[in-house]
Amino acid sequence: MIALLRGDVVQTGDRWVVIDVHGVGYLVQVTQPALVVLVRSRENVTLFTHMAVREDAITLFGFLHQSELEMFRILIGVSGIGPQTAMNLLSQIGIEEFAIAILDEDEKALTRISGIGAKSAKRLILELRDKMKSVNKVLAASGTGRGSPAANDAISALISLGFAEKESRDAVMDASPGAKSASVQDLIKAALARLKDR
Repeated sequence: MIALLRGDVVQTGDRWVVIDVHGVGYLVQVTQPALVVLVRSRENVTLFTHMAVREDAITLFGFLHQSELEMFRILIGVSGIGPQTAMNLLSQIGIEEFAIAILDEDEKALTRISGIGAKSAKRLILELRDKMKSVNKVLAASGTGRGSPAANDAISALISLGFAEKESRDAVMDASPGAKSASVQDLIKAALARLKDR
């Protein structure tokens, strides 16, 4: 399993790059936003990778941040969502917007993404919303769900999107010092902004 690549970008194409790691070139599928960044910084780049093995191909999918990789893995765990659909989704919508669409059960926002029809949007909302609820119950049962209900829901949402519990809690608490009336969506937006900067 190839989990990480560090090297120079030697070639780019339509949502793929070749990374030279000590003389070996790895072809890696990337999202459109990642491609824009990688074209600009061609030397000494790091990609977190997911290796998909099928009978007819071995494909590497690369991400600039661990959180994007975790989101990709969550997405391909949803029935009917394959790696290419997940890459399309991550190319067209930020993690923050996606989280809010799931929380708001906003099918319209999801169906604007190519490859996501009404059925897939419903499935994403159903499977990921349930996951967020179960994470919240675990936090409440373990006594770790401190703070307002909105803060606990925001922490649960971030955990379900692949962030570690401690960094999710820290980011939400940093985003809401004394902001008891903040909505879940506002807290997620602010926390994701902090997580991006880390």
